[in-house]
Amino acid sequence: MGLVKEFRDFAMRGNVVDMAVGVIIGGAFGKIVSSLVDDVLMPLIGVITGGIDFTGLKATIGDANITYGNFIQNVVDFLIIAFCIFMMIKGLNKLSKKKEEEPAAPPAPSKEEVLLTEIRDLLKNQNK
Repeated sequence: MGLVKEFRDFAMRGNVVDMAVGVIIGGAFGKIVSSLVDDVLMPLIGVITGGIDFTGLKATIGDANITYGNFIQNVVDFLIIAFCIFMMIKGLNKLSKKKEEEPAAPPAPSKEEVLLTEIRDLLKNQNK
């Protein structure tokens, strides 16, 4: 019974639940960004570059086909996804940014502090 309780405590810990939610939302967001890249941006980039299909680029060395076009496509995908995530995080940070509190004024000195300051000043003037 101890193992089940330990597992339940672990699974219900705040960080684990937050991480699970992040992974699920990240997967859904990844699909959205992949669709943006594949269905919107890459066709536009294809028009700009004269219809070049990156995935079809390859080099043949002997019997080996090196499909560096897939690599280029994956790099472009990564850069677009990273930029989209950056913009999303930047927007979330702007929304959740709290106003910086002005530093509080120092508290007024207590009666004892005022009295001790007066005594100090009197002693200082007396010794001159």
